[in-house]
Order: sequence, then C-alpha cells, then structure tokens
Amino acid sequence: MHEGRFGSRNAPVVSCAKFSPPFHFDSEEGLYVGGQFWDGRAETLEEQARQPLLNPVEMANPSPAAVVEKVRKADYADELKTQVGESVFNDDDKRYDAIASAIAAFERTDAMSPFTSRYDYFLDGKAELTEKETLGLELFEREDKGNCAACHPSQRGKDGSKPLFTDFTYDNLGVPSNTENPHLRNHPEFNPHGDAFVDPGLGGESGVNKASEHGKFKVPTLRNIAQSGPYMHKGVFVSLEEVVDFYNTRDSEPARWDAPEVAANVNDGELGDLGLADAEVDAIVAFMETLTDGHEPK
Repeated sequence: MHEGRFGSRNAPVVSCAKFSPPFHFDSEEGLYVGGQFWDGRAETLEEQARQPLLNPVEMANPSPAAVVEKVRKADYADELKTQVGESVFNDDDKRYDAIASAIAAFERTDAMSPFTSRYDYFLDGKAELTEKETLGLELFEREDKGNCAACHPSQRGKDGSKPLFTDFTYDNLGVPSNTENPHLRNHPEFNPHGDAFVDPGLGGESGVNKASEHGKFKVPTLRNIAQSGPYMHKGVFVSLEEVVDFYNTRDSEPARWDAPEVAANVNDGELGDLGLADAEVDAIVAFMETLTDGHEPK
C-alpha cells in the first residue's frame, strides 16, 4: 500500500465467490450475471487474483516480475515449487499465473465457504431460530414485505445445495455517494474528478459500456454479512440496521437520504417503500445475523 492512495470501492467479500458463474448476458432474463468484482470485470477467480497485486491504488506492485521476486524470497516459495513444479520461477508470466492460481485454489476451498452458520444448521434440523429471527426470515422472503430473497435466495437449491444468498446479478439501488470516501481526495493521477467522481459500475466496463447499466453493481452474498461492514460498494452505510432502513424508506421518506450517486436505472420496483415497522427492520437484521459461519450446534 502507498500512503495517500485509496481505492474507490469497498472491498467485496470473498465468501461464495467460487460459485459465481463467468460474466455473461442472460438473454432469457435480459440481464448481466456473474463474474468477479463489483462490476464483473474478471471472468474467473484467477483473473481476479491478478489485478489487486498490480493496481496502483491497491498493492501497487510495478510489474508481475516484482511480485514474483517477493514470492521467491517468501517462506512459502518452496511450497509453491512443490505444488506447481521447480520451473515455476523460470518464466515471469508463468510465475505470476502460478501465484494467482494458488490464491484462487485457496478461495475454492471449504475454508472460504464452510456453510457452518446457525441458519445452515437450522436448514439441517440441527438448530433453532428465535421467534424474532423466525419473523425476520419470514419478512426476508415475503414478496409483499422485505422481498430480500428476490436477489438473495435463502432456500436450498433444487439439487439440495445450500443457499448462497446472492443471484450474482447487478442492480442500482440508488445508494448515495460516500462523501467520506478517501478516494475523493486521491492525487489527480488516480482521481482526476475529485469530489465530482461518479462510479458507473457495470455500465462503465468495456465489455458492457451501456448507459442502461450505469450505477449497477453485483449483488453480494449475505453470508457473514454481520462481520463485513461497512456496506454497499462505497461503504456508505455502517450498520445492517441502516441498510435495511434505507431499503425500507428510500422512496417513502426521501428527505432522510442523500440523492443517488447515479440517478438513472434505480431499482424502484423491489425496494424503497417496503412498509416495514421498526420491529420488523430489527427482525430482518436479527435473521441476517444467523448467517455468520462458525456456529457450533449443541
């Protein structure tokens, strides 16, 4: 990291990243799905792993060779050779690819998606939800109330697989800009727009580049959400209560919220005026807190 350099986005979680399909346009649904990062610009976990290492406002290594040289001197260099062969350090491109592949391999392990939350044990009949959490689940799934499950599926798949709490699609939720984001005060080399910076999200990607997709970002998994604040792609909300409150009142009480960073393409059909009482907001938050891995059933 370099002092005074800041990325423009809140880092997305890696949980369930291995399940995201390659980025593509679903012609049947009429929307984009999959990929890695908030904007889907990486097709695979390997491609995703390559980018932060060289990004000038993230790890800022000057070249793949510089990354490889650091790994060559690391305690785990011999282990990498064992896994991918003695010749791993003979070619810069192959060495860099091997490093990215090792990171992606770890991200595909059960350690990153263990499915050990209390809700998982509840689905298996090995744990119970409290009355408040049960209400939260009901509201989470009700189409006429929270409707959260429309984008964050909460039930097992048809094949019996555990729910991932994301459908890997893209949405503009009307989230305000984060005026506290240090990226706005980056050197002009890294942010020439200053305070006027607007993140186009999916619509700004070269493979998409459509005004109809501006302001849309990938739906994140809600697994371990209670441990991954701040929230949204700009980190503008600091608590889950604030997130659900925003979903609930964005349109019914607009004076409470700053204007959307990108006003076009805002999803006004599934959120914004949910009609939730304060106790119902609290119940949905209580349910989401059951999605934290590491529960030990009694």
